[in-house]
Amino acid sequence: DLVKFKKYKSIILIGMGGSTLGAEAIYSFYKDKIKKNFIFLNNLDELKIKKIKNKVKFKNNLFIIISKSGNTLETLINTNLFKDKINNKNTIIITEKKNNLLNTFAKKKKILHIEHKSYIGGRYSILSEVGMIPAYFMDFKINDFRKNLLSFFKPTKKKLLIDSVIKLSNIYRLKKINSIILLNYAPELNNFLYWSQQLIAESLGKKGRGVLPVISPAPRDHHSLLQLYLDGPKDKLFYIFDLKLNANIRLNKNIFGGNFNYVENKNLSKAKEAQKNALIRVLKNKKIPYQEFTIKNRKEETLGELFSYFIMETILIGKLLGVNPFDQPAVEQVKVLTKKYLN
Repeated sequence: DLVKFKKYKSIILIGMGGSTLGAEAIYSFYKDKIKKNFIFLNNLDELKIKKIKNKVKFKNNLFIIISKSGNTLETLINTNLFKDKINNKNTIIITEKKNNLLNTFAKKKKILHIEHKSYIGGRYSILSEVGMIPAYFMDFKINDFRKNLLSFFKPTKKKLLIDSVIKLSNIYRLKKINSIILLNYAPELNNFLYWSQQLIAESLGKKGRGVLPVISPAPRDHHSLLQLYLDGPKDKLFYIFDLKLNANIRLNKNIFGGNFNYVENKNLSKAKEAQKNALIRVLKNKKIPYQEFTIKNRKEETLGELFSYFIMETILIGKLLGVNPFDQPAVEQVKVLTKKYLN
């Protein structure tokens, strides 16, 4: 059924939270390799909606609409705004097989419906249909993302996962750490970190526990937040992300003279690596806790393994803390009140 939709050169993906964040992470990590254009409609953004309506040629566009519950307010609003463009030839809907608004709409319009499994929460759904169908339209082989999913249950890596879970659980219990700074030296990983932010915050922010995940692009934030990070309250844990790439941009000629010769013939990756290593040295000297994640290649199985590691780590921490990592009761309160205010 999916093959007939391959002809579309542009995809508009409508969803919120876990319905889009994983696909966005894949798209941004491989954007230079992906030939099709993806537009993520993941907020109530009037300017973006106007731009899409004015500039997009809809005959070339596939709509993928995703909502686990099938009743997500923002997703329904954004879908409704494109009702005159959506039909059974250019639309796929992913939602639970339940009596919900999206599923009813799909049946009424005879739109292809793909089941969102009820036992998979949105923020854990990246390696299910929710993330893999968009990946299919990015021209990836779905099984490539799933090759290394169980690698952290193997003896060589299991200890790493267990040690990390125990240490992080203790950090959550002590309540001395208020923030996890996701310090990122690889722009390709920015949307992966937005996916991680939701996973950590929504799964573990319960019963008075939890830490605030903050995405911090580097080295940019060396010049804005680093003073606070290093010399402010010691209430932060750092996750440092880097990606090993074949460096293409090199500073062959130095126009600033002898005092700047130390950058000559260096590439941008070398400059960022030096800044990262300097930061880590200072973190060690100041006894500030950190974890370092270095991505050594851009294979699909590597990104799949990274997704699976964070999913397993988060679930296990939740279990050790005695919180349910799969629900979001406070969010549900806001949803109920929002509907009440709109009536």
